[in-house]
Amino acid sequence: MIPIYRMSVIHIEITNACNLQCSSCTRFVGHHKKPFFMDLDTIAKAIDSLDGFPNTIGIMGGEPTIHPQFKEICLLLQKMVPNKKQRSLWTNGFNWKKYESIIKDTFDSNNIISNDHTDKNTGEHQPLLIAANDVIEDKELMWRLIGNCWVQWRWAASITPKGGFFCEVAAAQDHLFNGPGGYPIKKGWWNKNPNEFMDQMKRYCINCSAAIPMKRESAHYTYDFVSKSVAEKLKKAGSPKFLKGNYKLVDFKLTEKDIEKIIKEGWTPWSHRPFKQSALGVKKKITQRNL
Repeated sequence: MIPIYRMSVIHIEITNACNLQCSSCTRFVGHHKKPFFMDLDTIAKAIDSLDGFPNTIGIMGGEPTIHPQFKEICLLLQKMVPNKKQRSLWTNGFNWKKYESIIKDTFDSNNIISNDHTDKNTGEHQPLLIAANDVIEDKELMWRLIGNCWVQWRWAASITPKGGFFCEVAAAQDHLFNGPGGYPIKKGWWNKNPNEFMDQMKRYCINCSAAIPMKRESAHYTYDFVSKSVAEKLKKAGSPKFLKGNYKLVDFKLTEKDIEKIIKEGWTPWSHRPFKQSALGVKKKITQRNL
């Protein structure tokens, strides 16, 4: 694990509502009984809490442009984060035409990261609702894998209405399963090393499968892959997607030898498609350098 302050981006999750319901969504869209929309005061508090953070501040969802105050959020970000290159946006382009002007004014084109999910022939996600605790019997191995989780190395920490989290998937999990929340949103909450966010790791990582090498699956399935203990949590949470039967229950175990084989075969869970796309319509072939 790396300190939060060394991560390349910290997301402000302004909503977990989305116009899509991709399989293995990192925000578990479709499983929430009611999505949240972060209010402007909390967003301002979140931005202020990142004062001194040297890297990028991301606006993230769900689909951020669904937020009814998206324009106001952009203007707030412009005011509070003067450096345009420090602002970033993750979107599927749903309301691109509606907000194109304010998006271009707010975010550098290189910091608009898009995945429109329209190409049915591409797009694979690492399953996230298979608990590490369910599939790895060797707990020492499980914690070694968690300690080197690619999400923490390559993706982001997050702020939701419930607080600050060392990991964006942990943040989504806390909201879905009615967890105790994150760290209070105040200046410097992110200035933590791994020992200081071990409480969140113990709470969330054992119920996640991001760190466990396994086959990526199509993001276009109508169902999610779910292990037994997570199925019980989804049922208790009243997940609409789960209660509709849009899940596939899995029951398997992985040994260290199995994992070594999967890694050697080319496990790259962070790489969803063979190209990168911006909401400006530009596609770039992914190379080892821009993975």
